[in-house]
Amino acid sequence: MFRFRRDGGYRVAVVASAAVALSGAVSLWFAGSALALTPAQVAAQNSPSVAGTPCTAAASACVDVNKKKAWLIKNGKVLRGPVPIATGGAGEETPTGDVFRVYRKDKTHTTAEFKLPNGQPAPMPDSVFFEDGGIAFHAGDPKRASAGCVHLNLADAEAFYNTLQIGDHVQVMDGPKAAPDPSSQASSGDDNNSDNSGDDNSGDDNSGDDNSDDGDDN
Repeated sequence: MFRFRRDGGYRVAVVASAAVALSGAVSLWFAGSALALTPAQVAAQNSPSVAGTPCTAAASACVDVNKKKAWLIKNGKVLRGPVPIATGGAGEETPTGDVFRVYRKDKTHTTAEFKLPNGQPAPMPDSVFFEDGGIAFHAGDPKRASAGCVHLNLADAEAFYNTLQIGDHVQVMDGPKAAPDPSSQASSGDDNNSDNSGDDNSGDDNSGDDNSDDGDDN
């Protein structure tokens, strides 16, 4: 049985114990909140890996930033790829993550952020937007860094546009698990061009959408 001491030591001990218990409860609450995952994150993490890619079967499109390759995926199988790509240069890196979603498509998109030599908005053919700020797959030079988008050659951009649908998942990874493919490397021009202003004056490079559009740009 506990007894109070004249100096109040017992009370101090009780208060200290209560404070420790409260602190522990708060820490557990924050830890639980941090560990809470959305259904999309759970699906991305728990789905089986897709052979030869750094992505899981939850993805409909997969990007390997380090190896400069991309794939179309259906039912956990590679539908197309690997295809050569370019991603954002230094300071304009393509965002990475495993729960992006296609939210807009525009077959004949143009952007006023970049201009053609004649002053007209630059074309971004077959744009498939999957992240805020106008980040999209689109036709562009797969040997030249973009301002955040994923450049594909014309045929691949059309395939991505025709295959991907609104709501499809996109995973953009740094690719340590991607299988090496020397022949593809040789043909894809996987140079790490960091002239990150993006593309030439043809305006293939792009961080995003025209400010006059739906506000896809920042």
